[in-house]
Amino acid sequence: MQNGFSAELARHGPQSRSAPMRLSQARSYCSHLARTHYENFSVATLLLPRRLLKHFHAVYAYCRWADDLADESGGGEYALSLLRWWREELEACFDGKPRHPVMIALEDTIRVFDIPPQPFLDLLFAFEQDQLVKSYASYEQLVGYCRCSANPVGHLVLYLCGAYHPERARLSDFICTGLQLANFWQDVARDLGIGRVYLPKEDMDRFRYSDADLHGRVYSAAFIELMRFEVDRARDLFYRGFPLVEQMPVEVQPDIELFIRGGLGILRKVERRRYDVWSQRPVLAKWEKAALLLGTLWRKCRLALQ
Repeated sequence: MQNGFSAELARHGPQSRSAPMRLSQARSYCSHLARTHYENFSVATLLLPRRLLKHFHAVYAYCRWADDLADESGGGEYALSLLRWWREELEACFDGKPRHPVMIALEDTIRVFDIPPQPFLDLLFAFEQDQLVKSYASYEQLVGYCRCSANPVGHLVLYLCGAYHPERARLSDFICTGLQLANFWQDVARDLGIGRVYLPKEDMDRFRYSDADLHGRVYSAAFIELMRFEVDRARDLFYRGFPLVEQMPVEVQPDIELFIRGGLGILRKVERRRYDVWSQRPVLAKWEKAALLLGTLWRKCRLALQ
């Protein structure tokens, strides 16, 4: 278990005897978690209206804790038991009796935006699935996993922006599944290192890339064609979801566009490495993230002047 999270689990986990925090303290805890644990999240929220930040931080903190319970606890039955405990904390939150700092902040967010429990529960289901399912036979199975692991995040964003509608949720699902797939194709090597394979077996068979090739981390013509196919399919999802930008409130349109362009940027990095994700993980450099941010700001200013 990671030392940092081990300390957090001791402080705020199932065995904690700490007195519940005040709402202001809980919000500060979530904000600190969001600002220190994921650089891309901080970049993506730079354009958010300030009034929404504390609520985005609360939702992020919920996801961060669930992710760490699943991946930083050693996995297996112990991780599943911790995720069951996290589900109980969520239930207490919806019952109006939050105990954990994240849930204390989240209760206020849920109340303000009238968010139902299902997106939070779906995310937990995906984290539990990660402990039991290590590979996927078909693309349809993989997309089914994304419906719980990624798409609920988009639904939560829609609720926080006061914009939830079934059609917007459908467009958001394209974007969130695209983001999840972009992350998978960026992290083929890293995921294999922890025993997870997200490349669908049917696609590997189609391009004649064997299990032995995969575990040998073979970079070949077959692997290039396999990855080209997966990257193209993920890019198509972003394009299908792009109309969501104009359907969102004007104040959050730049943020939604930034999420999309960030995902497309990762796919371009994979392409520019000729799909060689074995020798080095493709990532956006800080200047590339800044360029995406400035480009989005420029488009926002240009539209405001028209």
